Amino acid sequence: MHYQFDFAAVLHGDYLRWFIDGTLVTLALFGVAWVGSIVLGAALAVVRQSGLPGAPRAVAAYVEYHRNVPLVVQLLFWYFAAPSLFPAALRDYLTTHGSEFPLAAVALILCAAAYVSEDLRSGLRAIPHGQMEAGRALGMSYLLTMRTVIMPQALRVSLPPLVNQALLLFKNTSLAMAVGVAELTYEAKEVDSNTFRTFEAFAVATVIYLAISFAIMFCGARIARRFNAAGARR
Repeated sequence: MHYQFDFAAVLHGDYLRWFIDGTLVTLALFGVAWVGSIVLGAALAVVRQSGLPGAPRAVAAYVEYHRNVPLVVQLLFWYFAAPSLFPAALRDYLTTHGSEFPLAAVALILCAAAYVSEDLRSGLRAIPHGQMEAGRALGMSYLLTMRTVIMPQALRVSLPPLVNQALLLFKNTSLAMAVGVAELTYEAKEVDSNTFRTFEAFAVATVIYLAISFAIMFCGARIARRFNAAGARR
């Protein structure tokens, strides 16, 4: 007896709404984690290049930890273990308002920032040191020179690997189901459990993941062309 495909069984009523809700949660988690990882990754890269005593080793240790400990372990740590170290008021707030999404976002941000910082550090090293010296000669502070002169160029140089990191982060949001975040993979599993249409449920999730991944790559390519065109005009 041949398996009868029935995608309509998983794309109507509550099941369709679950897929939509899961996609929106995935996009929200990705957006929060991506912005947070860019900000934290840039800060780590700048601190590592600052020459402050102990800064390179501290940042290197941070990077090595997050690159060598599986992300799912980091997620479980932040969800089950870390809250015991929080102040009681914060624990109560998270318990009342739901801790799954914010703690998963924290774990994703901290992990992705380690990779982003390495990509940005490579970009910073590609910028001639004379530009930093020129900025300091004009009376600009180290941080101001980094923010206005060096980092914009480093971002342009680092754009291709940063797009790859965005794709990796987007796919890693699926691991948040391990701590109960109702993202796309979680909702696909719920649809499967209720309809027993495993192929259809995860096929729909696969198509959605592919569509969003291609959209991220398309946006990255457009931004890269725009930066290259701006650089050529200069």
